[in-house]
Amino acid sequence: MLLRQLYLAHFEARQFGEALDVAAQLIRLQVLTDVAHQDAARACQALGDFDGAAGHLRLAARVSPASRRAFHLWTLGGVLYLRKKYPEAASALARAARWGTTDKPLYIGHLALAQCAQGEPVGNLDRVIAQLEAAPCGQGYGRFVLGRLCAHAGRRADAMRYLDGFVRRTTAGREALHIALEGEVAEAKRTLAELRGN
Repeated sequence: MLLRQLYLAHFEARQFGEALDVAAQLIRLQVLTDVAHQDAARACQALGDFDGAAGHLRLAARVSPASRRAFHLWTLGGVLYLRKKYPEAASALARAARWGTTDKPLYIGHLALAQCAQGEPVGNLDRVIAQLEAAPCGQGYGRFVLGRLCAHAGRRADAMRYLDGFVRRTTAGREALHIALEGEVAEAKRTLAELRGN
């Protein structure tokens, strides 16, 4: 656990190479190996090594207990989505939705977002949005997904409200969270600028 605290200290100080080294030590110790791979993935992503991040997330999903598998697959889908690898993202997010329990509406919403990004029609988009709005997982990261889905559904005011809430909450919260979600914050700000320009 002390190594994990050291990882977080390096990560929050934006010392991503050092954070990755600590995550590698945790992986070698084989204690909470899936969590260590998740940490390594975040450090890789912050270093711009998205293939490395995806590899660690695949390993995290493979070695994790069933209770955490959906989270690792969802994170993998999110990394692939931000890299505009929408078919791969949709595949990972579909697997997350199959394994998901309480956060299933978030995984289904993110899957619909990847499908929208590919230009695929999502016939039940309003139902997907409503289910995510009603679920606790619709808060936090769920606001990013809701905002982007509402933008695709032509619900401009809702999209702006959710995306603005996501940006404010993420940038005002823990530094580690802000760093980990920089890609989503940038996409949310781009979408907000587009919506305000219309």
